[in-house]
Amino acid sequence: MGELTDKIKGNLNELAGKVKQHSDNADTQAEGAAQEAKGKAQQLGGKIKGALGDDI
Repeated sequence: MGELTDKIKGNLNELAGKVKQHSDNADTQAEGAAQEAKGKAQQLGGKIKGALGDDI
């Protein structure tokens, strides 16, 4: 179940990050880029869990 949870959280963080990057505020844009990167990392973690099993 951890695999699916990580992938969903990753997708949501990536989406929120992309939305923030379209802001007029430079700080919010930077925060959005970081949040998008976090989302991509979470998705990768989910893929790894799927390949190796949830026991890792």
